[in-house]
Amino acid sequence: MLARQRARSAWLLLAPMLIVLAAVAGWPLMRTIYFGFTDASLADLEARRWVGFANYFSVVQMPSDRVIYDGLLADPVWWRAVWNTVRFAVISVTCETVLGMIVALVLNTRFRGRGIIRAAILIPWAIPTIVSAKMWQWMLNDQFGIINDVLLKLGLISTKIAWTASADTAMVAVLVVDIWKATPFMALLILAALQMLPQEIYEVAKLDGVGAWRVFWKITLPLIRPALMVAMIFRGLDALRIFDLIYVLTPNNIHTKSMSVFARESLFEFDKFAYGSAASTLLFLILALLTMLVLWLGQIRLDKDY
Repeated sequence: MLARQRARSAWLLLAPMLIVLAAVAGWPLMRTIYFGFTDASLADLEARRWVGFANYFSVVQMPSDRVIYDGLLADPVWWRAVWNTVRFAVISVTCETVLGMIVALVLNTRFRGRGIIRAAILIPWAIPTIVSAKMWQWMLNDQFGIINDVLLKLGLISTKIAWTASADTAMVAVLVVDIWKATPFMALLILAALQMLPQEIYEVAKLDGVGAWRVFWKITLPLIRPALMVAMIFRGLDALRIFDLIYVLTPNNIHTKSMSVFARESLFEFDKFAYGSAASTLLFLILALLTMLVLWLGQIRLDKDY
């Protein structure tokens, strides 16, 4: 009886938040999904017709009996954007998790000035993404950037490199900037998990003569795994919907165009509102499916007490 009353009270407290969330997120999402099944144009959203799945996939019969496959699922530019986004997410989250773990383990030890270092390391994460992108854009500039100047003086390169314009280096540049910015976020979450661990376990391991590397693999990593998985999910979702960093750092570059950039261009720049709505809907579905997959593979439940 008491548990039922507590559950009812919890739902009553959550009700205002759920209503606001449905108004500011649920309604726009439903409208976007609906527009994806129409031929709506940004010039006149009211003059629209229902076209079903034509924006996603359709077969067009040409007068010469030639068959053309049309729609988002047959668009090579869309699939290139999907590949760019997934590759970016996998590489960035992996690097940020490894580097964040190293930083968190260092900051979890006791040393002089630890508080100052903890505050300073959050600066890249605290800087707005647009500001970070513009700052790195100047640093990576092929004519005036400090990166090329330093590498030339060190003899690591022989000519200046257009880091954000070259097909070979554009994605590398985006990854470097994102890893620089988001690693402190991962480090902060992992550090919070590390500080919640019981110290008695480490004292017993020390008395038994267990090495530091084995302590990490057998004690630390299993204990922080739930928190680490949640941190990777949150960071992975951010990486999969990356927009601002790529849009500012490498505009109009097919080699770095993400799904979000593709959807934005279709919605507003190319006046293909219905097509962009379909792309946004697919992006939402991909995020939802990948989140469920990661939760299943990690065998964690967000409503479980650890």
